[in-house]
Amino acid sequence: MDVTPRHLGADSFLGRRDPRVLLLVPVLHLVAVAGIDDLRAVLACTVVALLYYRAAGIPWRGVRANWAFMLAFTTLLVAANSVFTAADTRAGEGVLVTIPGTGAEVSWTTLSYAATLLVRYVSLALVGFPVAFTIAPSDLGVAFARLGLSQRLAYGVDLTFRFLPSTWANLNETVDAQRLRGYEHSRSRNPVRRLLTLKPVVVPVTVNALIDAEDTVNAMDLRGFGGRHRTWTRELSFDRADLLLLGGFAAMAAVATAAKLLGLTGTVWVP
Repeated sequence: MDVTPRHLGADSFLGRRDPRVLLLVPVLHLVAVAGIDDLRAVLACTVVALLYYRAAGIPWRGVRANWAFMLAFTTLLVAANSVFTAADTRAGEGVLVTIPGTGAEVSWTTLSYAATLLVRYVSLALVGFPVAFTIAPSDLGVAFARLGLSQRLAYGVDLTFRFLPSTWANLNETVDAQRLRGYEHSRSRNPVRRLLTLKPVVVPVTVNALIDAEDTVNAMDLRGFGGRHRTWTRELSFDRADLLLLGGFAAMAAVATAAKLLGLTGTVWVP
C-alpha cells in the first residue's frame, strides 16, 4: 500500500495533540448531542464543534468535495426520515402543507425537528473530520492500542484507513489504463450514468484490491505479527492542553446528559 490518508492539519493546534484526544472527543460529543430535540441546544453544541474544527486547520479546498457529499447525503436522509414521512408525530397543529402521495403533514414542529437532525449530523461531522484528516496515519494504530483495543483490531483499523485511499488510487490507475485501450469514461453530471460507465473497471479494481490485501496479510505473517504482544515505538502522553480539551467536552456531555434527564431538551423547540 503506497498511498496514505491525507494529513492536512499537521501543524494545527489539534495536529499537535495526542491522537487519542481526537478519537475521544467525537465520542463525548455524540453523548452530548444524542437525543436532544431542542434546536437551540444542538446549535450551542455545534458552535463548540465549529470552534474545535477550526482548531484542526483543515484547508477548505482539500475537503470541500467531502463536505459537499456529506451535506447532500445528510439533507436527503433528513428529508426522507422526517419531512416526507412525518417521522415527528408531535406535529399536531399548524399544518403548513401536506406532502402528496405520502400524506405527511408538515408543520413548524416538523421543520424544527428536521433542522435539529440536520444540525446534529453537521455537528458530528465537524468533530469527526479531524479524525480522518488531522491524525497522522502512523499514529492511528498506536492510538487505538493505547485506548485498550487489541493489537489485531488496532492494526486492522490502521490498515483500513490506508486501504481506502489506496483503492481510490488503484481505480484512477485502472481508468487511465483502460483509456489507453479505447475506454471512454462518461463526463456526464448524472451520477447514475457515471456509475454505469464504471462497469469495465470494477472487476480489475476488485481483483487488485483482493491481491493487495492478501499480499499485506502474507507480509505480516512473515514478520510474525500476532505471535506475541506488539510493542510500539511511538510513545503517547497527555499534556495540559489535552486534558483541558477532554475535560471541556466531558463537562459538555455531562451537562447535556443532565439536561436530557431533567426533560429540559427533550421537546422540539418551535420558534
